[in-house]
Amino acid sequence: MDTLVSIDVAGTSSEAMVERAFGWFALVESVSSRFERESEVMRLSTVVGVPVRVSAVLFEAVRFAMAVARETGGAFDPAIGGLMEARGFNRSYRTGRRVTSPAASARATFRDIELDAANETITVHRPLVLDLGAVVKGLAIDLAARELASVRNYAIDAGGDVYASGCNPDGQPWRVGVRHPRRPAEVCCVLQLSDVAVCSSGGYARPAAGGQHHIIDPRTGSSPSELISTTVVAPSAMLADALSTAAFVMGAAAGIDLIERQGADGYALSHNLHVATTHGFWRRAAAPAA
Repeated sequence: MDTLVSIDVAGTSSEAMVERAFGWFALVESVSSRFERESEVMRLSTVVGVPVRVSAVLFEAVRFAMAVARETGGAFDPAIGGLMEARGFNRSYRTGRRVTSPAASARATFRDIELDAANETITVHRPLVLDLGAVVKGLAIDLAARELASVRNYAIDAGGDVYASGCNPDGQPWRVGVRHPRRPAEVCCVLQLSDVAVCSSGGYARPAAGGQHHIIDPRTGSSPSELISTTVVAPSAMLADALSTAAFVMGAAAGIDLIERQGADGYALSHNLHVATTHGFWRRAAAPAA
């Protein structure tokens, strides 16, 4: 997942339990990485027109991504992998090797994917590459959180995407800073969180030539230009992860509306540093934006 993961437990836990929690990240990546030809998601991409029975982890990731795609009218789309490869985002962070899928269509959409929940099969109806990057880190966090449920007080941080449960070692809600996209040493705000996740998206993380970056609007093939970052607070990390990406693509007005419809809270920052938030966002803040 090209990130560091830490687990901070405020209380007593077994080393084995924490190791099992970390293990979910390795498992989810092995299933869903589009940078490894032998991953389950890449093997699925090579079978066209035939239902493929997949693992529960992959099915849940694709099912959730498809639901968000339908909700956003394709502003969020798990079939974007071919387009990402064409834009040069196809290098494994571990090996440096480029992975290409010559037969994959850059025009494929989520409408080319069919799910059968009863049999847990997925059928792709044209050559494509699934990119689940906007959901699987959140899914791994949620699975790790489930592993730690009996501990009660802990925080999982996967590259700035956080699930905070219970209280910190001082018996208070966990405090999470939202990074300022233009001033890396500063934060936009500090949130007080308990039993929720917070995830952010921004083009600053992986810039590309010509003002482009790794977040692409599937409908246009270009990087959205209205916003520089979005942050979502939601009951699960997978929901916060997906909504922050979708809102970034959709822009401030539509993105904030999407977040509120899903019962979450969010923050969107434009290039001119204009802030838009859901109605309930600032009630979570320990320190507002400067």
